[in-house]
Amino acid sequence: MLKNKFLKSVSLCALALSSIAYANSDVDYGISSPQINAQTYILMDYNSGAVLASLNPDQRQYPASLTKMMTSYVVGDALRTGKIKNNDLVTITESSWGQKFPGSSKMFLNLNQQVSVDDLNRGIIVVSGNDACVAIAEHLSGSQQAFIDTMNKYVQQFGLKNTHFATVHGLDDPNQYSSARDMAIIGTHLIRDLPEEYKIYAEKEFTFNKIKQPNRNGLLWDKTMNVDGMKTGHTDKAGYNLVASAYNSNTRLISVVMGVESIKGREIESKKLLQWGFASFETVKPLAAGQTVSEQSVYYGDLNKIQLGTLQDSYITVPKGKTGELKARYVLEKKTLEAPLAKGQIVGKVVYQLNDKDIASIDLQVMQDVAEAGFIGKAWDWVVLTIKGLFN
Repeated sequence: MLKNKFLKSVSLCALALSSIAYANSDVDYGISSPQINAQTYILMDYNSGAVLASLNPDQRQYPASLTKMMTSYVVGDALRTGKIKNNDLVTITESSWGQKFPGSSKMFLNLNQQVSVDDLNRGIIVVSGNDACVAIAEHLSGSQQAFIDTMNKYVQQFGLKNTHFATVHGLDDPNQYSSARDMAIIGTHLIRDLPEEYKIYAEKEFTFNKIKQPNRNGLLWDKTMNVDGMKTGHTDKAGYNLVASAYNSNTRLISVVMGVESIKGREIESKKLLQWGFASFETVKPLAAGQTVSEQSVYYGDLNKIQLGTLQDSYITVPKGKTGELKARYVLEKKTLEAPLAKGQIVGKVVYQLNDKDIASIDLQVMQDVAEAGFIGKAWDWVVLTIKGLFN
């Protein structure tokens, strides 16, 4: 964790009316990124959300089987909440029969066969089975369309701007599209929200009906990196796509390449991005959960002072070797804090600078509830603020 010396550089003179948010913008760190042969790509720090390199990251593309990451999310969330169980049995219907998907990836389901949710889930994640997607969608939601509607609800919930799903499996549809940035965000949610579901993405093979199939993510076998996911995709219109995630001692990165020309190419380009990212950046935790950044006066409340900080561990991405050069300041959204205030309420930002350039920010939160004061307390604070206003 970064030492408190960075917070000591936070100055009261930095207080101003402001509502800046760098987390949703791409920062130029001044480090040249590698040449990547893809129609669109992105490299994102999982913990901080910082975009380290990108090309056309919001360009809409055919996602192909990357779609199954959202299918997997819906299934994983249903398992987490107990809506379905891994040992539930699903009867394979005409629509999910393996023969309905000639020439495409499948787990080779047989008509009227009973298959566990656990096997179907691995059929989706490990071997990219289109038949498995249909089977589990009908089992969970009653129909493919109802399942697709749930997928698109998560699109809205995640704030994805360039994604819409029209199938459960990813075969090309003119109304189905996503972007490199949105796919990286879906990957982030899988890792963070559904750790048990994400573990399956590291499995290298799956055998069903005595047919052994390898995971199509060749980077899982790469011994130079710790890759533990995520998903491949390919159609004639989409080209070759790959979402990959790898980690080292203090950093996890997510890369997305879309529209690459070959299977090997998507692995080569993804590896370039990941290796460059690990060589060039590191993730640091400047603020730990519960850490106080500042104590501020509060008006019209049952407390006169309140602590501001963060309720969760917070991370930023820094060029390798530059952590010691970071500077920080805090910025409040309003000049004065007024009750009522709720624990966790965002009232400003801690802004981090490198070489006099803002590179990241972390939300500044109220650390405890502040209720409104009584009539006399409010009247007194009104007088205090009125007098202060005369001298400002």
